Amino acid sequence: MASGAAEKGKALADGSESAAESAARWAREWSTWAMKNAKVVAHYGFIPFVILVGMNSEPKPRLAQLLSPI
Repeated sequence: MASGAAEKGKALADGSESAAESAARWAREWSTWAMKNAKVVAHYGFIPFVILVGMNSEPKPRLAQLLSPI
């Protein structure tokens, strides 16, 4: 793990990173950023999504029925 960090620092300092390595690093960083943000969106958006879908269904339930676990 430590050697990987040293190599990463060396590659950035030397500026000898190829275009393919740069693209791979960019894709890895972007996918990590996207997954972290998707986790936050899913975490905070799940309950409002359930309420929205429930309120647009037939028959129309009361809000208490949507929020109760039973």
